[in-house]
This record gives sequence, C-alpha cells and structure tokens, in this order.
Amino acid sequence: MKISEFTSPLSINTPLLIAQVKEGVTNTGSPYLSIYFRDNSGEIEGKLWDVKERQSAIIKPGKVMNVRGDVITYRNALQLKVLECSDIEGDIDMQDFVFTGPYSTETLKKNINEYIKEIQNQDIFRIVSDIYRTYEKEIYSSAAAVRNHHEYYGGLATHIYGMLKLADMICTNYPYLNRDLLIAGVLLHDIGKVIELSSAPLTEYTLEGKLLGHISISQTIVKDSADKLQINSEEVILLRHMILSHHGEYEYGSPVLPLIIEAEALNFIDNFDAKMVMIEKELRTVADEEFTMRSFALDNRSFYKHNIK
Repeated sequence: MKISEFTSPLSINTPLLIAQVKEGVTNTGSPYLSIYFRDNSGEIEGKLWDVKERQSAIIKPGKVMNVRGDVITYRNALQLKVLECSDIEGDIDMQDFVFTGPYSTETLKKNINEYIKEIQNQDIFRIVSDIYRTYEKEIYSSAAAVRNHHEYYGGLATHIYGMLKLADMICTNYPYLNRDLLIAGVLLHDIGKVIELSSAPLTEYTLEGKLLGHISISQTIVKDSADKLQINSEEVILLRHMILSHHGEYEYGSPVLPLIIEAEALNFIDNFDAKMVMIEKELRTVADEEFTMRSFALDNRSFYKHNIK
C-alpha cells in the first residue's frame, strides 16, 4: 500500500523509506522518535513511543524498513503511530521510494537543449553549452531542493524547464529584455545545486553545500567555464550577477540585489515557479472546499482548495 492511499483509521504493514529521524523525550521522561517516512507517492510523519535502544540503533535515515503501525488523524493531518520497524531481507527496488517528476529525462533533455541551441550570443552559448556538457548527468538527476519544491529525482531540470517556458512568454511580452541573457540565467541560476545537494534516494546538503551554498558555487562554475574557454567579456560578469542576485533580497541569500532588468525578471520567474509548485503540492493533501495546513515556506499561510471547474 502506498502512502497516498493511507486513510484514518487504518492499520498498515508495508515497506517505507526512512527520510528523517528526530529524537525526543516526553514530559514524563520517556524517549520517542519522530520518523518521517516516504515512498514515491508521498510522505507521512510517524511517532514511535517509548522507544528502546535497540530500535534507535537500527532506525536510520536512508534505510527502507518494513513498518507496522496505525494511521491516525492528529491536528487535521494524517500521522502514523509506529508499532514496529524491522529490516527487510532481499532486494529492494529504490524506484518505489524515490519521487519523480512529470517529465521523463529524455523529454527534459530534448526540450532544454532546444533552448540552448536558440542562444544567439556566442560567448553565452559557449559557456552554457560547456557547463551542460560537463554536468549533464547531474543536471538531469539532481533535485532542486531538500524540501518545499521540486525535491525529487530530476527536480532541478524540471524546475529549469518550467522557468524556461515562463521566460519565453515574458520575452514575448517584454521584447526589450535580452532573451539570451534571461534564458542563460534560467539555465545557470541553480547549476550549483548539482554540488550543493546529494543524490537520491535522500537529498541532503553536502559539505560544500553547507559551507558555500549553491549561489556561490553556481557563479564559480560560470567563472571557471569562461576562464577555460578564454572568454573575458561583459557577458560573463552579467551572467555571474544574475546568479548572485537571483534570490532578490539580502535576507534570502543573495549577496547583491538585481541591478539589470534581466536579473529582476529572473528573480520573479524563479519565485513564481517555485511558489506555484509548493502551493499545488499543499492542495493535493486536502479535499475540495478545505484549507491546507499552514506552510512556513509560504509565509505561514493555509490555502483554500475550491472546486470550481
């Protein structure tokens, strides 16, 4: 049975991926574990009460374990009261526990490469082409985030493709934007995430990700590519500026604010695509004419799911 099929009340006995484990102590001093389970259909939080030392020793993130427990409703959300987690003997198909996006890798490669081929500025084209050749495997397998949006296998490429389609429409509506710059900014703005984040089944921050961050890594990748190709033009500076400023605000991690029009557009496009995906994901968890749980990533708002067709 898949997590997306869970209802309350329900007793389950099924293999699940352990995504995260947090230790806690009740008011009476009893140890417990908060365990976040995952399969390729969704996630659910579970509680293992009065946990024994031998249980804590084997329940680790990244493992697929057979989970026995009861699905309950807690604060208007499904939660799993865990009775037992046990090791699984035999082979495990990890595709059953890894999120995937709406597009195949082949579709993403084909469509993204079409956008790269359309870049007219040769300095920009050569840099983008070089980076996409170097990191091709990672670009199409990496997630775009640990949580919140596009946090699955191929999520980075899916996010980029969604942004490319938005950039295309925006350039049509605002023809004074430099299309090559904006398209390249979309293609390169998160390229550092191939180093910042680890690969499936569990996406976590790497040491470089924690200490440097994807914005710094991304602009370094662009600088290194330009140096290798012996390109020393204003385009290189503009691409690096777009990467450094694409979060739009100092408090959101950008060391500089957008100071060219294409950088401002890139910030809006990035934020729009991420927010739409986050909201849609929240709406999938509730029935029509209900509100979602409050989401910290969405300014602590809950969204209403209307049933207008």
